[in-house]
Amino acid sequence: MSYRRHRIAARALILHEDRLLLVNAYPAGKSDLWCAPGGGLNPGQSIPDNLAREVMEETGLSIAVLAPAMVNEFHDPATGFHQIDLFFHARITGGALDPRWKDPEGIVTDRHFFARDDLASGRIRFKPDSLPAAAWDKTPLYDPLERIVR
Repeated sequence: MSYRRHRIAARALILHEDRLLLVNAYPAGKSDLWCAPGGGLNPGQSIPDNLAREVMEETGLSIAVLAPAMVNEFHDPATGFHQIDLFFHARITGGALDPRWKDPEGIVTDRHFFARDDLASGRIRFKPDSLPAAAWDKTPLYDPLERIVR
């Protein structure tokens, strides 16, 4: 099998009133898996600028990018896809979640703030597994390579 280049993405860990903002990034709601907002990096643009752009597109929120929180890798052995996600703590600086909002790329279908207990109880599916620790604990993490989940 031939492998493709690594894809690098940035993701925001946004806590508001002790709840974590997650998005469902599957067109037409094909999956019930939730993740932190963010996406692929564009060449020639800094990681914080990329992340602020992605969060605005996916949620309608302006953010300040803060400290790094986690590096996570996932891959699909069948296709050779391999992504490296760089997670950063972030703070909302403007905007609000508006039910009329639409992701311009049509990828994110829903966004919601979840309590830590929502994640711990198994009420929602999310990735990566270490997401709660990265969001609420302040020690930077490395979450090793795992298979992609849809």
